[in-house]
Amino acid sequence: MVIDGNRIEAVSTAHAILSRGGVAVIPTDTIYGFSGLAPDTEKRIRALKGRGENKPFLMLIADPDWISAWSDVPLPSALRSFWPGPLTLIFPGRAPGKTYAFRLPDHAFLIAVLQRIGRPVYSTSVNRAGEPFLWKIDDIIKRFESRVDLIVTAGDRPGSAPSTMLDLSTRPYTVVRQGETVIPEKLLK
Repeated sequence: MVIDGNRIEAVSTAHAILSRGGVAVIPTDTIYGFSGLAPDTEKRIRALKGRGENKPFLMLIADPDWISAWSDVPLPSALRSFWPGPLTLIFPGRAPGKTYAFRLPDHAFLIAVLQRIGRPVYSTSVNRAGEPFLWKIDDIIKRFESRVDLIVTAGDRPGSAPSTMLDLSTRPYTVVRQGETVIPEKLLK
């Protein structure tokens, strides 16, 4: 199913499909992403991407308080101004060596869906592992419409970049991937 993200029923449609364990292609404030309930849809999204077991997915959240279900480390106050926005933060988990990546997107449609679901949703770029991410909606539809339960359209995304990824489980913090957000050096310490 393909639905225009501007349609009034887009939020309820995405909510219904994701809540029952479906996988969707959803626009974010950065790029289009494969999305599904965390951790329920992990295997299906890995199969879509052709990604191995060793590379985790980031989780989209509607509220920083959601992090406390996965990590005991609070959101550093110096980084609060970057959320919502294109910044993924990697938090240490409760188990030794375990980490979780979270992002609070600056996208009204996506926040509305997340609030209705009430729990994190995986997000990863729409592409096969090792290939460039797809930004033309017609290419996404052609390639993945028959393989996902829903595609929410928001037009082409030329010039889009993925989020910056910052690892908070290390000191100093480590920029894992430079994306749209530039973190000042003084905040990495």
